[in-house]
Amino acid sequence: MSRHAPAILALADGTVFQGNSFGARGVGVGEVCFNTSLTGYQEILTDPSYAGQIVTLTATQIGNVGVNAEDEESRRPFLAGFVVKEHFEVPSSWRSESPLGAYLERHGVPALSDIDTRALVRCIRDGGFQTGVLSTDPARQNADALVLEARDAPGLDGRDLASEVSCETSYTWSAGRWPGVQGQCPRPARPTPTFRLVAYDFGIKRNILRLLVDEGFEVTVVPARTPAADVRALGPDAVFLSNGPGDPAGVDPGIFDAVRTLSESLPVFGICLGHQILGLALGGRTRKLKFGHHGGNQPGQDRSTGKVAICAENHGYAVDAASLEAAGEPVDVTHVNLNDGTVEGLAHRTRPLFSVQYHPEASPGPHDAAYLFRRFRTMVSRHRAGEAVTGAEVAAGGV
Repeated sequence: MSRHAPAILALADGTVFQGNSFGARGVGVGEVCFNTSLTGYQEILTDPSYAGQIVTLTATQIGNVGVNAEDEESRRPFLAGFVVKEHFEVPSSWRSESPLGAYLERHGVPALSDIDTRALVRCIRDGGFQTGVLSTDPARQNADALVLEARDAPGLDGRDLASEVSCETSYTWSAGRWPGVQGQCPRPARPTPTFRLVAYDFGIKRNILRLLVDEGFEVTVVPARTPAADVRALGPDAVFLSNGPGDPAGVDPGIFDAVRTLSESLPVFGICLGHQILGLALGGRTRKLKFGHHGGNQPGQDRSTGKVAICAENHGYAVDAASLEAAGEPVDVTHVNLNDGTVEGLAHRTRPLFSVQYHPEASPGPHDAAYLFRRFRTMVSRHRAGEAVTGAEVAAGGV
């Protein structure tokens, strides 16, 4: 598609942005958000957590390194649309296998360029999330009609998007992190013994799986609605709850039942949506944020050490700490976002459970919080050895 073909983004509040199209020809409807990461646009595009959303990047020049198979975080992009300031049609990178526009066209993602993304970001930042319609179809460029469509479109609240992006059948994963380039320091040997891990796929990112393998886990990935009995039949030493899209309160109720059952006897680690699902399974509630946290520059403080990690985050909902206390669960808030005080981590005081809201596996980075995978292994190892270890104990140890 020519980058000079017209395209339009219409928001539910009546704001309209007109620019040039690239990617697929069509119409995307979703909640409009913005991501402040400076690098990693392909990882953002292929993060299933963006299902149901139109993603705007604040970085100005996008497409200049193309795309490649190694940087994909899932089997395909799930986002509803993509918005950038400046699209580069011709990539310049030794790792590039395809131009960005051709990649988006192949996967049916409409994209918009050459608009004032700063104005769009201010609109969302000041007014909060809202639904938008992105059209690259030349026959659907009527702004008034698209605004009405945006107003009638459903938001993310109450939708079980995790089940939509999850795998259909179980599979094993054995690949660790990619070896890197010539001259790079060699990776450390994987720890032993190997532990069996079942990872729930609510929209799992591949770099999570790579880091779990590198921590000595034998990983089996299962669909989002897998019952607890089926997980137990696999004989796991621990359970992982993955990231994913949408409203955590909207996921299938059977998922909460499975997590409650499994968390009674097995170590559990949750990331992002998995963190929220664990909080809800323990009797808590979640709330929607004004415009969410999307980017690679969020400050997350580990309360056990006082250290602040620069974190990658991608979520529009957060766990309400007071609701967990009201539910009577002995849970500690282990991490907080220093920008707004949002709960970023939980740990149970009597069971081997902990979770974080942000992405310690962040690809391409930052990697400040990768220590949490080592913390998980420590907890699983001690539990397997027969110790009555708890998530809060491991967190307080600052492992």
